[in-house]
Amino acid sequence: MLQPSKVAILALFCGSLLATELHAATEWNVSLWGKRRAFTENVEKLAELVEQKTNGDFKLKISYGGLSKSRENLDGISFGAFEMAQFCSFYHSDKNPTITVTELPFTKDVSLARISEIYRQVHEHPIVVKDLARWNATLLMPTPLPQYNIVSKTDALENLADFKGMRVRGPGGIMGVLGKLGAVKTGVPFAEVRQSMDSGVIDAASFAPHAHLATGTYKVGQWATTNLNLGSANCPVVVNTDALNALSPKHREALLGSVDEAMDFYVDNYNNNTTGKYEQAVTDAGLTRVTFTPQQTAELNELAQSVRQDWIKKYADQFDSQTLFDFTAALFAE
Repeated sequence: MLQPSKVAILALFCGSLLATELHAATEWNVSLWGKRRAFTENVEKLAELVEQKTNGDFKLKISYGGLSKSRENLDGISFGAFEMAQFCSFYHSDKNPTITVTELPFTKDVSLARISEIYRQVHEHPIVVKDLARWNATLLMPTPLPQYNIVSKTDALENLADFKGMRVRGPGGIMGVLGKLGAVKTGVPFAEVRQSMDSGVIDAASFAPHAHLATGTYKVGQWATTNLNLGSANCPVVVNTDALNALSPKHREALLGSVDEAMDFYVDNYNNNTTGKYEQAVTDAGLTRVTFTPQQTAELNELAQSVRQDWIKKYADQFDSQTLFDFTAALFAE
């Protein structure tokens, strides 16, 4: 029989093991895809800050494709397969219809810092919060992207009628406008874009600068637009709500209190590095730059207005789409 003192020591040892196991639960799994790039620097910086502020007590373990397919990240969040993830709303607009409002073509050339502010305010709107709650998800921070532009391997675009029959990979708002011109929305996985363009599965891709660089569209393209200004994608970072609520006050503060700094770093990095690299890559590859005339821009804007109205009508029975649209439009107009 163990002596009382030995029993106490054994209990203390077992308690220490249990505490260690509980402590290990402060490592969160984060599901991203592709590879580290400008698009993921908000998450990378957040992980760095959280670990620093907690002296390593809370870590974000980032995985690029090892936890889930990109189009299934929201599903994984819903049942707690991992605690944090990034996704793009146009990957599955039926799962997150409310945040697709930010992808509508507002025909504004808005700074990246302002886009970040707009997205964060939209994410905090009660209609959006309720929508994401269906997936046990809390929107943590946006991944703001500049206006999308097109790179294509077809003959250089001369007029808007040349979009007819063009197979384009792009988000909802942009494709809503181009679709009215006869373009065909064609979905291929992000990692297969260059191969798909090279083989003729798609004719063009609409991306922000970082994605053109990551996929190498400019290496097989013939021309690139400079002023499409029909919006970009909304690819937020979300967390499992139960996991967020289970964090200790210290760890919760470290996470939420690091978002602003992570976003500032992301915006500065994108503006100072990525955009310039893309412009230089287009120049070095010898692509023709296509700039829409004021008359063509006016026609695109007219089509964009109809796309916005289509969105309001489409979702009117699911939520107060008019109120959410008006709220978002006012932010873009400021």
